[in-house]
Amino acid sequence: MSYSERWQELFAAADGGPAMRLASAAPDSGSGGGGAGGLEHSHGPWTSASGTAGDLRTSTEPSRAALGPGHEGIEAGAAGLSSVAALKSVLTSWDERLQAVRDECKQLKGTLLTVAKEMGETDTAIETSFKGQR
Repeated sequence: MSYSERWQELFAAADGGPAMRLASAAPDSGSGGGGAGGLEHSHGPWTSASGTAGDLRTSTEPSRAALGPGHEGIEAGAAGLSSVAALKSVLTSWDERLQAVRDECKQLKGTLLTVAKEMGETDTAIETSFKGQR
């Protein structure tokens, strides 16, 4: 089997390192044909990972929201201490980090659900196409 130039680049070993190959391809057989494997996709892990990303997004927000109230009154109680500026910097940094985690988890949840849907649809289409061959 002949692969496109882009796939050949991906499959080629870089700097003597390991080369990528398809799980269904026979290793170094030279034919490029598929192996005898039973490669199946399952939406289960993708759906589970999506749920985990959603859970992380949800659990991150209360922590982020608690940062502000947790720092209230520090300026008045610690007036004149140089640590107040450092604490404000840390508060801002953690707030930004937790917002970034929340936002990335939101995007990731949707992407993982899309993969689960596409994999399931692909499996169904392939299974249907083989039914006509049996």
